[in-house]
Amino acid sequence: MSKIMNATPSSVAPTSGLEGIAAADTALSQVLGQAGELVIAGTPLHQFVAQQTFDEAIQTLWSIAGSDLTLEAENVAHARALAFENIEKLQPVLKGLSPAEGLRLCLSSLSGSNASDAPVLLVSAMPVFAANVARLADGHALVAPDLKTNTAACFLGMLHNRAPSQGEINALDTYLSTVCDHGMNASTFTARVIASTQADFVSAIVGAYGALTGPLHGGAPEPVLDMLDSIGTADNAAHWIDAELARGERLMGFGHRVYRVRDPRADVLAGALKELGAEGPRYGLARAVERCALETLQRHKPDRVLETNVEFYTALLLDALHIPRAAFTPVFAVGRVAGWTAHCIEQQRIGRLIRPSANYIGTPVKAPQDLSV
Repeated sequence: MSKIMNATPSSVAPTSGLEGIAAADTALSQVLGQAGELVIAGTPLHQFVAQQTFDEAIQTLWSIAGSDLTLEAENVAHARALAFENIEKLQPVLKGLSPAEGLRLCLSSLSGSNASDAPVLLVSAMPVFAANVARLADGHALVAPDLKTNTAACFLGMLHNRAPSQGEINALDTYLSTVCDHGMNASTFTARVIASTQADFVSAIVGAYGALTGPLHGGAPEPVLDMLDSIGTADNAAHWIDAELARGERLMGFGHRVYRVRDPRADVLAGALKELGAEGPRYGLARAVERCALETLQRHKPDRVLETNVEFYTALLLDALHIPRAAFTPVFAVGRVAGWTAHCIEQQRIGRLIRPSANYIGTPVKAPQDLSV
């Protein structure tokens, strides 16, 4: 068996995860892991979210990326209507698929055109697809989108088949803005690699979404709720957490690959949850579990910084909005497509193929013999 097949975590090269390696120049966002700060469009996250709606944030990112695209009401309405036509046609195929699988199929149904307005189509279609694949997975009928509301209201209106309250709209809008971009994460890097080949925008976003569905990237919010369900009561938290750590299990919603202090997105979402007025029994349990988990992690792993991450309060907020757990990843994509499209615009403006090298660790090849006379 080759060396690469025998590779173990301890023998993997330090560059295997590309930590510390800059893969691109971007003006869109910066993750300051040591400081626990996320800067989007030159603005700290809490200010970025407070000063504009999600739909305005989309246009901010596009502008910084070098595009003059705007979400004109007529174009958004056309895109939403087109997306609903597509999902109506796909309905027989979508039955039996999970929301995550269904969204991937729906995105692939969009035109592969590399037209300049493709980002408008993608950000407008995403909530239509995400809400309705969730409905189909739960055995409900499709609901046509409101062609005039903002993204958050449009999504919630379709998902629940009713007009959402302003508080619900504000809470989801805050979430979408909070997750709209986050540096060179795996899905964004995937989008930029595909865009660098001059492939169409739809191909780049489908690829980015595929990366997002991996459990190491976008799949942690649902297990947070599973954890809370398993713990049951605050009195059981310490015993349950100790038992999980003794088995070598991870505590979902804690720790981050980049942040070495508390994830700033967690605090923004905690604030949105409080404004929504969703501080019921589950919220009280969650806060007790969070306190216990942080104390226990510090005791069990004093050499590692394992603080609350975005997934913990994402789970609580989306659950308070009555979004099905299986739809959490598609809802994440509704927000992150803003950053994906902006990065594609930025990358295509740069116009250079992303083509890294690799360290060869296979069987050494003998040097050719000198056949000269």
